Amino acid sequence: MARATIRERLRYWFDNTMAKGTVALIGWLGLASLALILTVSALTLWLTPDEVFEHAGLPGVLWMTLMRALSPGKIASDSGTAPFLALMLAVSLGGIFIVSTLVGVLSTGLKGKIEELRKGRSRIIESGHTVILGWSEQVFTMVGELVKAQASQRGSVIAILADRDKPGMEEAIRTKVGDIGRTRLVCRTGRPTEPADLDLMSLETARSVVVLSPQSDDPDAHVIKTLLALAKRDIDHLPVVAALTSSRNMAAARLAGGPGVHLVDSDDTASRLIVQSSRQSGMSVVCMDLLNFDGGEIYLRPEPSLAGLTYGEALSAYRTSTVIGLRSAGKVVLNPPSDTVIAADDEIILIADDDSLIRLGDPAVPVEEDRIVATAHERPGPERTLLLGWNGRAAQIVRYLDGYVPEGSTIDVAGDHPAAASDLTGLARLTVNTKECDITDRYALESLGTGLYQHVIVLSDSRYDAHHADTRTLMTLLQLRDIQSTFGERYSIVSEMYDENNRALAEVARADDIVISDTVIGLLLAQLAENPRLSDVFGYLFDSKGSELYPRPVEDYVVIGEPVRFATVIESARRRGETAIGYRLAAGINEPPRYGVVLNPDKARPIAFAPDDAVIVLAER
Repeated sequence: MARATIRERLRYWFDNTMAKGTVALIGWLGLASLALILTVSALTLWLTPDEVFEHAGLPGVLWMTLMRALSPGKIASDSGTAPFLALMLAVSLGGIFIVSTLVGVLSTGLKGKIEELRKGRSRIIESGHTVILGWSEQVFTMVGELVKAQASQRGSVIAILADRDKPGMEEAIRTKVGDIGRTRLVCRTGRPTEPADLDLMSLETARSVVVLSPQSDDPDAHVIKTLLALAKRDIDHLPVVAALTSSRNMAAARLAGGPGVHLVDSDDTASRLIVQSSRQSGMSVVCMDLLNFDGGEIYLRPEPSLAGLTYGEALSAYRTSTVIGLRSAGKVVLNPPSDTVIAADDEIILIADDDSLIRLGDPAVPVEEDRIVATAHERPGPERTLLLGWNGRAAQIVRYLDGYVPEGSTIDVAGDHPAAASDLTGLARLTVNTKECDITDRYALESLGTGLYQHVIVLSDSRYDAHHADTRTLMTLLQLRDIQSTFGERYSIVSEMYDENNRALAEVARADDIVISDTVIGLLLAQLAENPRLSDVFGYLFDSKGSELYPRPVEDYVVIGEPVRFATVIESARRRGETAIGYRLAAGINEPPRYGVVLNPDKARPIAFAPDDAVIVLAER
C-alpha cells in the first residue's frame, strides 16, 4: 500500500478538525480572518507607505483593515492611491466571504442546538417522580389516571422516555389527556433499552418505573430488553411495573426483571375481563370503577385495633369504606370465611373513595333484621354463548369461559376468520360449534338465531387495523340491538374494542359491557405504579379461582320496595358467605358512565330497591 502523501495527511487532519462541529468551523474562520488582515496590512506597509503614515502607522493600518473586513461598507469613505484602494477592496471582499460564512455557521449551529434542546437530551433533576419507559396508546390512560391520583400532591412529576420526538409527545398528551393540573410532564427522547438514555431519567430518585409494551412486531422482546437494562442498575428499591402482550413471555420477563418486577399480562387480563363481563352484565363497569381513580379505589391498610376480631365483624367497622378481604403473611384473600380471625400484622383490603376517608370508630350502623330475606340462589343450568369474530386472544377467552360455565354448556363461534375455533382441544365443559357468516350483515345474524343464546361476545377482527376493526364491531352491535328490539330478545352483549374514542359511539348501540384492552391495561398499570402491592389483589380479582364479582338479584338478600340501609345488605350477604360491595340499579342500566353501578355506598343511607336491581358481591362460584 502506498504511503500517504503530505497533502493527504494535511487533508485528513483538516477533515478531523472540521468534524468537531461549530466551534472548529468558527476557529478556522478566525484564522482565515487573521491571515487576511495580516496579509493586507503587510502589503499596505510595503506598497502604500504614505497612507500608512496618514493612518498612524502599523496599529492604525491593522485596525483599519479589521474594520473593512467586518464592515465592507466602510470602503465607500476611503480615499487614496489606487494600490491602497485596491487593497481595501480586497480585504472588504474577503470580509464579505468570511462574515457571511460565519453567520451561516452560527445560524446552523444555533438551530442544531435548539433542535437538540427540543428533543430533550438533558438529565432530569427530580425526585419522587413516576417514570414511564416506552410509548403506546396506554400512555394516555396512564398519564390521565396518574394526574388524578397525584392531584393532592404538590410538585408531582411524570417523566416519559420514548424513541419519539419530544414536542410530538407533549402535543399528543395535551391533545388526548387535556389539562394535567399541577402535575408536571417531562418528556425525553431516547431508547429505554440504552443505558445512556436511562441515565437521563434519574431512576435512583424515582418513585416507580412503568415499562410499556410498544406498538411493534415483537413488543415483548423490547420490554424484556428494557427490563434487562434496568436490572443492570443498582435500583433494587425501585418498584418496576411492566406490561407484556403474551403469556408465553412471562417467565423470561420475570427472569430479566428479577423477583421485584410486577408483570401485567395484557392479553390474559383483557381475556379474563371479557369472560367475566360476558356472564355477568355490568362487570366491566365494576372492574373499571375499581381500576380508575375517579370513584372507589382499593387500599391496603394495617389496623392493629381490629386484631382479634373476625372478618365478619370487621365488615361493619367502617362506615364510608367497604372491607373486601385480608392480606395475611403476604397472601391476599378476598372474601375469606366470615369466622377468619384478624391477626395484629394483617392488612385490611378495602374500597374507599379516598384514603383520607378511611376511618375507624364511627358507631356501627344498625342492621334491620326484618328486611333480611334468605332466598336460595338458583343454580344456573347449561348456558349457550355466541362468539362473533375471532382474534389472537379468542382461544384464550374460550378456555377461560370453559372454567366458568356449568357442564353441558355450548359456545358457537360465528364469523369468516380462517383461524376461527382452531386450537380448542381439551375443553371440559364447553362444546364448540362453528358457523360461517359475515357478522356485520343483519340477515346473517338473524340466521344464527340469536334469541337462543344467553350471552353474546363480539371480538375485534385481528385482520384489520384498529379503526376498521372497531367500525365492524360497531356495525355488529347496531345490528344486534335492532334484532333485540324487533324480536323482543334478551341476552347480554360484551364487545371488545381497540380505541377508547369509540366508546361513546358504542354506547349509542347500548352494549352491556365494552372492554377497551389498552384502557384496561393502562388503568391497571397506573394503579400498580401508585401502589405495586395491589398486584396480588387484582391478580386474585381477575382469577377464576376463589371469590369473584357477581351481580345477584337484590330480592335474594333484602325486601324490595321499602327503604333499607346498605349495612343490612352487607349483613345478609355475610350470612351467605359473601361480601357485598355495592349494587346496580336497573333504572340506570343504559346511563353512562356508570350504567347504574354504585360501589362503596354509605352504609347508613337508605335505598329503596326495585325488581331487576342487583347486589354486587364477592362470592364463590
